[in-house]
Amino acid sequence: MWIIFGVIAIVATFINLYMYKAGKDYKLAMALGLSFTALTLCSEYSLVSGWVKAEDWAALLDVVPTMENALWFLTIVSILLNIAPILLERKGKKPAIS
Repeated sequence: MWIIFGVIAIVATFINLYMYKAGKDYKLAMALGLSFTALTLCSEYSLVSGWVKAEDWAALLDVVPTMENALWFLTIVSILLNIAPILLERKGKKPAIS
């Protein structure tokens, strides 16, 4: 399930960036990108929780150390890409000095 949520998060993020570039309202796509990023993390956590309950220590030892780094990196990238349009708008709207 986490793969599906992750793919949806990536697609929503690219729609967010495309809509910003096209000058359209991008905020719904931004919210969807960030929401599906959160759902991806929750789904991955549920997967790991299942391994703990099953006491599948081999799966935990094989997957968790690598996935931790990947999830941190991809979450940070998702946050930065999804808020980039807001930051770019703020940069373009600097107040005039009187």
